[in-house]
Amino acid sequence: MAGSAHGHTPAAWTGVIISFIGFCIAGVFMVAANVPGFWAGVGVIFLGGIIGGAMKVAGLGMPKESEAVVAARQAATETAKARV
Repeated sequence: MAGSAHGHTPAAWTGVIISFIGFCIAGVFMVAANVPGFWAGVGVIFLGGIIGGAMKVAGLGMPKESEAVVAARQAATETAKARV
């Protein structure tokens, strides 16, 4: 599995890390009973999703499959169906 990327892309990692920081910020301010700080943390969570999505659009997300990969998958599926 070392050669396969199951969603572990720079866009995904960046979005998750920023969102995790937002969860930490919101959690601290929730315990501290600071409403504006809590909502600032929620804003950082959404910012992580926006930045991750923007990075994906910029080409740092999952690579598109080539025609050869699609053809190989279809051939394998047809072979497997023929065996059943």
